[in-house]
Amino acid sequence: MLNGPNLGRLGVREPDVYGSATFDDLVETCRATGRTLGLHVEVRQTDSEAELIEWVHEAIDARIALVVNPAAFTHYSYALRDALAMRTAPLVEVHISTPAARESFRHTSVVAAVADGTIAGFGLASYQLALQAVAGLLRAGASS
Repeated sequence: MLNGPNLGRLGVREPDVYGSATFDDLVETCRATGRTLGLHVEVRQTDSEAELIEWVHEAIDARIALVVNPAAFTHYSYALRDALAMRTAPLVEVHISTPAARESFRHTSVVAAVADGTIAGFGLASYQLALQAVAGLLRAGASS
């Protein structure tokens, strides 16, 4: 589970948009959800586009499914989009808020076209739903 810029500031960053849960709360929610789904969940966050892309490359090389909240990179990082396009396992884009209901510059995701799907607008539950989607995609792939 990869998170882009400013998500490490959850709980203090625009609580009216992102809620009062902290990044540590997000990590625990994701790990607990993963345990119930039989998934090992590693949660990472960076403010660096280069580091995020390096993590994507690691996941691609290891054929690891990804849940990605690209944060601001969602809207303009063609480098991240190109890295994600090389994916070798399920990929779900996730957002805490609903980008389409916010400022117009947030309405376009350059990542969405290379993801299996996007889940947005449900707060931290967006991550739980994304993990459920990944688990389903992995099961479907294993049964084919």
